[in-house]
Amino acid sequence: MGKADQMMDICLLAGEIMLTYGAETYRVEETLERMAKAAGLKNVHSFVTTTGIFISFEEDGKGDSMQMIRVDDRYQDLNKVTLVNQVSREFVLGLIAADEAHEKLKKIRKAPMNYPIWLIHLASGVAGGGFSYLFGGGIKDTFPAFVAGVTASICLIEVERYLRVKFFAEFMAAFIGGTVAIALVFFGVGTNLNQIIIGTLMPLVPGVPLTNAVRDLMSGDLVAGVSRGAEATITSLSIATGVALAISLFL
Repeated sequence: MGKADQMMDICLLAGEIMLTYGAETYRVEETLERMAKAAGLKNVHSFVTTTGIFISFEEDGKGDSMQMIRVDDRYQDLNKVTLVNQVSREFVLGLIAADEAHEKLKKIRKAPMNYPIWLIHLASGVAGGGFSYLFGGGIKDTFPAFVAGVTASICLIEVERYLRVKFFAEFMAAFIGGTVAIALVFFGVGTNLNQIIIGTLMPLVPGVPLTNAVRDLMSGDLVAGVSRGAEATITSLSIATGVALAISLFL
């Protein structure tokens, strides 16, 4: 494998990991360009959207190389983004060779999520209970919000795992979470239904896509910013529709 082909694989793998796990598009573009330039390649250009990566560069005496990949999956694990950034810095500074960088990136891609699933569910429940209290609920409302938050988190991950449809999973999570909150209040567990439902939904709010959309728009990446904003908007509509359906059916 020539140097250009090897760097193409390294750059695309680094970009795929970063884009999949929540990095901003400008950060992905900068990382790819710095790694390619550090390898001695010229005329390096990259274009990253929320669903695809394009990169091209020139190797002396061998002409231009260009390739693109599609990135369909999107998760939130900023630890993997940080690890890829660290590999990129070490490669640019000459601390590691291309082969070692490639192996490190493969290990990062295969590594499990930084936190176990049960801890994510527990954190969603704690966040749900905490937000219900912050939005004006009582101490007794934190428990039903905790239960509904855990239930919504389990529903979100399991439905997305089997159906692979992100927005439908968010719709179902909001619907199930809202239904559980209504049922607990009906049976006397908690009193302030509005605050319990708000707390339940807060862990589902698309904070990272919304922040990245604003950051991409401010840096001039209009395509990526608008598409991320559309993703955040559809997620918000899915959540609102799910909880509205639960309220209309059971109240």
